[in-house]
Parts: sequence; C-alpha cells; structure tokens
Amino acid sequence: MQLGVNVPNFGPGTDPGVLRAWARVVSGLGFDLLMVSDHVAVTPDVAERYPEPFYDPFTTLSWLAGISDGGLRLGTTVLVLPYRHPLLVARMASNLHQLSGGRFVLGVGVGWARQEFDALGVPYRARGRLTDEYLGVMREAWRAEDSAAPAVWVGGHSAAAIRRAAAFGDAWHPLRLPMTRMRSVLADNALPGFAPRIALRQTDAPVQEAERPAGVGDLEQIMGDLGELRELGAETVVLDPYHGDPAQTHHPETAWRALAAVTEQWRTES
Repeated sequence: MQLGVNVPNFGPGTDPGVLRAWARVVSGLGFDLLMVSDHVAVTPDVAERYPEPFYDPFTTLSWLAGISDGGLRLGTTVLVLPYRHPLLVARMASNLHQLSGGRFVLGVGVGWARQEFDALGVPYRARGRLTDEYLGVMREAWRAEDSAAPAVWVGGHSAAAIRRAAAFGDAWHPLRLPMTRMRSVLADNALPGFAPRIALRQTDAPVQEAERPAGVGDLEQIMGDLGELRELGAETVVLDPYHGDPAQTHHPETAWRALAAVTEQWRTES
C-alpha cells in the first residue's frame, strides 16, 4: 500500500517557496503521492476554510512535476468536475499525465460550495448529474483520441457517489470518513479500487469517540487505521494534515513532524 499527502495549495502562509518545500518534504519522507485541492472562485463559503491565495491545481501540479522527484505521483483531491468543460479537463489531465511521465491521478468530486457554483453560473442542484455526464464525456474523449488517460478516483460517500465510482472510476476516493463507514461501503458494493483520503491529527492520548475519523488519535490508533485500510484493499491512502484553520498554513513544519512520525513508524511495521 502506498501513502500520499494532501498538501495545502491555499491560505495566507502558502506561496511558491512553501509549495516547493512541501514537495521536497513529501518526497524526502518517502511518500508516493502529492495531491492538492480545487476551488475556482474563492467565495465567502470557500474562504472561511480555504482562503486566498488559492493556487489552481493544474497549474500547480504542472509546475511541481517539473521540479519534483520523478518518482513522486501528483494528483487532485478533488477536482470539482462541474466547474469546467469536460473536454477541457480531459485535455489538461491527459497533457499533465503525459508531461509528467505518467504520474498524474485525477481525483474528482461534485463540489459543495453553493456560492461558488452561483459565481461560476453552474447549477448547484445539477452537480451530480453533470459530474456523471462529464466523466462519460472524458472517458470517450480519451478513447477517441487514444490519449494517455490518468487514473480517475471518484470522491464522495453518498449512494450516488458510490454508483459513480463503480461506473466511471478506477478507485473510490472517500474523504475523512470513520473506519466503520468505509468498511460498510466496501462490504456492500463492488468497487473498482479503494484509495481513501483520511485525516492526520495525532493526539497525545487515544481518542475514544465511537465514530472517530480514521487518522485521528494517538500514533498507535493512526497506525492501526493504516493497517486496517491495507487489509481492506486500499492501494493508496492519502494523509490530510490540514484541519480547517488557515493559520496552519503559516506553520507547515507542524504537519511535517506528524508526517515524519507516521512514515517512520510505517517503515518499522511494514
């Protein structure tokens, strides 16, 4: 099982130098995958958690592909698919996959920020239908052009999202779920693959909540979660050390220490 990191490509403490440092740390610690998020219009509902500057994922990953280790995969977790024309996304994703030497992973989702949908003129209530339609268009475009298609990870955990992952995805990519919920979905559905994104929040004492999100707890609990995800068939697990406070982006070294602790223990136990 491979490990990845969701890197903040937003916030007051983020700039090109910090993004370059993140890439060095992620690669240096031995992670396999670096992923970034997506927003186009930083409307008030978005800015509360993900304020500007917000670096475009395709631009950011193209730049990182040129300056990062050639073995480090790059991806989106997740691209809000209804925001862009599907033929444009298909072309950009295929080009990035080719130019990076086959290192790109396209994680997609339907989105949640109603004000951002309004700002972009995209109907919020149609976002699920549009995502299904766009995934079909993209798959057809890649087949017709015989172009390099990246792996597609489909986010979300609703019934519609599960059906979408089974119909269009190469993996189901749930975000920050408790282990009980992921076990249930995997037991009840035939899915093409499994690549979850979990939190990374290390505590001094064990977390006793019944519905504790995977990746939240002391180091023993976090390592237990990773071991269970491997047993459930996860090909890749993406660790997300951002907890919703933009001030965190001023101090990436806190996240780096947590990531280092996990990788050191993972190597010891694997």
